[in-house]
Amino acid sequence: MDAERWGEAGVPLLRAPRDFVRELHQRHLPQPGTTVVAVLDPEQRLVASASFGVRPHVTDGWQYRNSILAHLRQVIPHDLRLAEPVRTAVLLRCREGTPEWTEQDGAWMWGLHDAAALHGLRCGPYITLTPAGWHSLGDGRRGRTPHSGSWTEGPVHTVTELPPRDERELLQALRPAPVASLDAARRAAAR
Repeated sequence: MDAERWGEAGVPLLRAPRDFVRELHQRHLPQPGTTVVAVLDPEQRLVASASFGVRPHVTDGWQYRNSILAHLRQVIPHDLRLAEPVRTAVLLRCREGTPEWTEQDGAWMWGLHDAAALHGLRCGPYITLTPAGWHSLGDGRRGRTPHSGSWTEGPVHTVTELPPRDERELLQALRPAPVASLDAARRAAAR
């Protein structure tokens, strides 16, 4: 699917794309190669999302669709029984390169469109997150932050060391617990 066809597909616009992208970024901290699929309710509130990676050699829209669909199934039940879709699927793709449309974006767009239909959802925007910032393809809205490297700018959470323990205490903790003898077990069972 090319950018022009995507723009003509009637994809609904996000009311506040900057806030939406910021919220998804804070939840998933995507880095290049990460895809985030999100589901919005009729009021455009985020109700579910999942982030995942795809092997770099995978470039087929069918495989993208299957991956999106599998993650949608994990985070939210389908809406296939509804006469018309009420929830919307949105895709955020964090990647290197230019923010403009690429052939790989076209394959992801097709995958999102098809996966949304198969899950009973409306197909929403396709957003790229690149070094230049975010870009909602099809409607042209964009911003500088967050960008594909923003995940490195957050606070780093590290594991702290446990306080040093007395060597005897450590050896005692590692020693196996005594096993009761068979005779003692029989006496206890007889009582």
